[in-house]
Amino acid sequence: METYLYIALFAPLVGSLFASLFADKPKTIITGLVTSALLFVSWVSSVVLLLHVAHGEAVHVKMMDWIQAGGLSIPFGFNVDAVTATMMFVVTTVSTVVHVYSMGYMDHDKSFNRFFAWLSAFVFSMMVLVMSDNFAGLFIGWEGVGLCSWALIGFWYHKESASWAANEAFIMNRVADLGMLIGIFLVYWNFGSLQYDVVFAQVDKMDPTVLMMTTAFLFIGAMGKSAQFPLHTWLADAMEGPTPVSALIHAATMVTAGVYLVIRANPLYGAVPEVSLFVASLGAFVAMFAASMALVNRDLKRIIAYSTLSQLGYMFVAAGVGAYWVALFHLMTHAFFKALLFLGAGNVMHAMDDELDIFKMGGLGKTMQATMILMTIASVALAGIYPLAGFFSKDKILEAAFAGHHYILWAVLWITAGLTAFYSFRLVMLVFFGEERYKIFGYHPHEAYKFMLWAMSPLAVLAVIAGFFEHDFVHMIKAVLPVEEFHVSTGTFWFLIIVTQAIALGGIAFAVWKYSKGGFSEKWRETFVYKLLFNQYYIPKIYDEYICKPYAELSKIAWKELDVRVVDATVDFIATTIYKSGMVSRVVQSGNLSNMLRWMGAGLLILLLAAILYSPVR
Repeated sequence: METYLYIALFAPLVGSLFASLFADKPKTIITGLVTSALLFVSWVSSVVLLLHVAHGEAVHVKMMDWIQAGGLSIPFGFNVDAVTATMMFVVTTVSTVVHVYSMGYMDHDKSFNRFFAWLSAFVFSMMVLVMSDNFAGLFIGWEGVGLCSWALIGFWYHKESASWAANEAFIMNRVADLGMLIGIFLVYWNFGSLQYDVVFAQVDKMDPTVLMMTTAFLFIGAMGKSAQFPLHTWLADAMEGPTPVSALIHAATMVTAGVYLVIRANPLYGAVPEVSLFVASLGAFVAMFAASMALVNRDLKRIIAYSTLSQLGYMFVAAGVGAYWVALFHLMTHAFFKALLFLGAGNVMHAMDDELDIFKMGGLGKTMQATMILMTIASVALAGIYPLAGFFSKDKILEAAFAGHHYILWAVLWITAGLTAFYSFRLVMLVFFGEERYKIFGYHPHEAYKFMLWAMSPLAVLAVIAGFFEHDFVHMIKAVLPVEEFHVSTGTFWFLIIVTQAIALGGIAFAVWKYSKGGFSEKWRETFVYKLLFNQYYIPKIYDEYICKPYAELSKIAWKELDVRVVDATVDFIATTIYKSGMVSRVVQSGNLSNMLRWMGAGLLILLLAAILYSPVR
């Protein structure tokens, strides 16, 4: 099994290195084929490992000693258990589909080869993150996906908006990562190790205050990576990158790293219910907060991005109430239908010459029937309608919240389920049905390449059937994560399902009815509520006015008043003084023996006087 572990881990790295050899060359289709083939090999190895660990076994390897300093010993080791194998399966499945899809999507891009080099490098970094057996290795992968994300969001760096979005994502995540680093330092300081098994074995012996501080700082890192409020603005802006990047990084893998961290560190979080309650409460808030912004947004990709943000909130609620396996299950099912939504959005963008305003579309279902079907399947799954995958995982989160007597959290998530269904089918209706508004703007839509549609089909299948593997998943995951029965009566169980399905179906029905009638009137767009939601609660403006601009002004003051007038002036003064003293003293080196003897005599006299003056008095 060790061989499969190494293949799954390093195949994406080999693909990235291969593609990088041609990074500055014109498009070479072989880079797309080779990287996609290597991702498929990684996927096969991940499936083999998943089947192996399904029987309760784990695969642990230690490649070498990595860091040895004093009492600190960190091996370069990897561990594949049920949680890791699930993440590996999700990452490699979505990555393989995205790589194949990207060969069509990036077909005419002059930086085709560079794209695949970064894309495979991202997958390798993500695999390091989830497969590492210690916090240090996790952090290396954590920073690796941050770097690759920066390069891929800003892939079209000639666009100012893309470069700005990449920098925003990078800087905001670095702010959060400082908190995570402090958390990792606290882990080592108090536990004496960074190995998961060593740390988790000592949880019961630790002071609750120490655990509270450690988990709080670790969660700050998770907030940044998973774009939780108030570190959320980068996720929607990151849609400036190519759409396959959105599908891979900002729907299925990188943004779920924060959720994975909380799940992996569940013994720590389980010991501090106060922090766990905060995690759940913030998740519920973000779920509704993001869903409300998606209700009025006109940008095709941003709507799906807000949906991702909302669903991440659901996952954090599950983790916060102790249902870690439910959080991981929803992470998995969500990855399939959300990646499918993004890839479908990529098809629409290509058909519409990169237009993203859904109010300039309409009626595309006539010319893009396959994409319409695929995106509708994904939207139904996202809305949580039986029997698609989203129903099984999302309803379990609601059930876990209710069974834990977190009724406010349940109510917030229940309302959000209705909002999710509404904005999902608002998008479907405005893009694929109704009046063909695109004709007014001179667009000539067309369907994507057939192989791109075939590449998307596995995600569609998984979006339909993944939920039916719930019992097998529970059986596998209980060897690693606590699996507790939700104590609700049979009547309550069916009541929860009925009311959740009712609000979801109601949201869909209202969206279909409203937008088949032409949508809301212009008066709605003049209301305070619409403007508040459309402007993202003015949070980006607040950040710009009260953080970014003051910081920029402070930087200018520091540059002009401190750097130039103090630091530079001091350095220049020292340099000038030394230079001038050299110019003055160079007269000594005249080459005239008589003059040099005089200077030597003067110097000897000065030394003797100094010796007499500073000699101790006896």
